[in-house]
Amino acid sequence: MLSILQGFGSVFEMLFHSTKCLPVSLLLTPHLKLIHRLPASLLVIAGGKKAMISSSSSSNGPDSYTTIRERVSFEREIKKSKFMAIAGPISDEQSAQSFLSEVRDSRATHNCWAYKLGDLYRCNDDGEPSSTAGKPIYSAIVSSGIDRVMVVVIRYFGGIKLGTGGLVRAYGGVTTECLRSAPTCLVKSKILIGLEVPFDLLGVLYHQLQSFQVEDIKQDYETGKDGITMVTFRIEFDRVERLENAVKVNCSRQIVFYKF
Repeated sequence: MLSILQGFGSVFEMLFHSTKCLPVSLLLTPHLKLIHRLPASLLVIAGGKKAMISSSSSSNGPDSYTTIRERVSFEREIKKSKFMAIAGPISDEQSAQSFLSEVRDSRATHNCWAYKLGDLYRCNDDGEPSSTAGKPIYSAIVSSGIDRVMVVVIRYFGGIKLGTGGLVRAYGGVTTECLRSAPTCLVKSKILIGLEVPFDLLGVLYHQLQSFQVEDIKQDYETGKDGITMVTFRIEFDRVERLENAVKVNCSRQIVFYKF
């Protein structure tokens, strides 16, 4: 049996590498029938990201990040040029493109932008001298500690050239001020948990799951064990240990936890 489980472990490891997903800790249940029935989405926590320019990380660590709650803007006139920074929360590259399409102004001289999605980021000077707009916008995003955000800075040229240094200060400055005024929130990552539960303890378990505000609860009765069901759900990473302790205290028998 041990050799069979080790074989399954090797297969999963190969799948992780082939799909370019980040490896996660996977505790395999000894019931092979149950493993076979679990969909692939329950076995992998999506997290693979490709850094387009360089790596960066959230100031809150890999399990949480700070983002803005809603779209905000900031406007400033610098030597007769009008700079308008608009920031919005994004979840992926597609939402970033949608945000850009919504806020860009075709009448403006330049629509420069940058966004950050964990380790993935992109920036664009939109006709300004190289590295005088997109990179300063991105640098201001990194300095703010905010993630999953895009900032578009729209410039209406006023007739006076700012020079390379002036442009860097202008684009970086309005981005900083825009993000400084934005309401933020901390988003905690959720992980997938599975529990083997006797039928008669389901009521006790569900009471605990409700009190810990878990999400996406599912049940599988075909576990290969009489009177046992597998309950899976998602929960914020920092609540797992407290939930496990609460379940142990309130249930008369041991319930086995699996982290997928």
